[in-house]
Amino acid sequence: MEKQTLDYVDRLNAQVNEIIGGAVALIPNLVLALSLVLLTWILARSAVGIANWLTRKTTLREDLKRLTVTLVRLGIWVTGLLLAATILIPGLTPASLVGGLGIGALAIGFAFQDIFENFLAGVLIMLRDRMEIGDIVESEGILGKVEKITLRETHIREFSGELVMVPNSMIFKSPVKVVTDETLRRNELVVGVAYDSDLVASEKAIRAALEAIPLIDKGKGVEVYASNFGASSIDFLVRWWTDTRANDYLGVKHEAIIAINDGLKAAGIEIPFPHVTHTFRDRVPLTSAA
Repeated sequence: MEKQTLDYVDRLNAQVNEIIGGAVALIPNLVLALSLVLLTWILARSAVGIANWLTRKTTLREDLKRLTVTLVRLGIWVTGLLLAATILIPGLTPASLVGGLGIGALAIGFAFQDIFENFLAGVLIMLRDRMEIGDIVESEGILGKVEKITLRETHIREFSGELVMVPNSMIFKSPVKVVTDETLRRNELVVGVAYDSDLVASEKAIRAALEAIPLIDKGKGVEVYASNFGASSIDFLVRWWTDTRANDYLGVKHEAIIAINDGLKAAGIEIPFPHVTHTFRDRVPLTSAA
């Protein structure tokens, strides 16, 4: 029994000594691998600085500049970590590491499917020649200004002040209306005049009122069409264009309404009240049971 116990102790000592010897033998590789990680960090910072400097000299969109910098950083870190792993484990090579992933890579792919999908969607969104930082967009009921596009999500600041972080896969798969894709945007308004009004004079008054507004684009002009016989008025469809980069879209419409109202009043043309449909109760007075 005593001999058997001594055998167990000897084996345990041998295993401990083997582990210690292996750890001591691994110290040079560990130091070299850590040095390589530190060198990778320095190279990544330097390369990012150079990439930032070079992209500032170009006419690339802001989101493409960020994509370039991110890919430079990612490429250097992946290369550095793979080299550090091969130094730390001498039998390991980048080829055997990639080849040995096998089913594990498939499992990781399923586990991180959303992350990879958003990453790829982010790259493709940044490569588009539409929708960039500063644009006003509308998608899936979200309307606001694009503040940032990352490889994971797009940040949209709604006009009410809230920040919405939208997964890139949703932006990529869903229809997106880029409101500010063109600087000139059309706005329209329906204006009703009384049935006994002079329609030619009404059209001229509306047109003159709008053409006097300096914020309305003169190149596109103003469109005024008699469009509908309403319940209590003849309706004109009025259209105009404005530069939304320089002017407030709703502010120009505000000025248009005021100008049209003043112009029609000056011409003696009535803007009637909307026709109100009376209910049966309103038309037939109730009588008492007596």
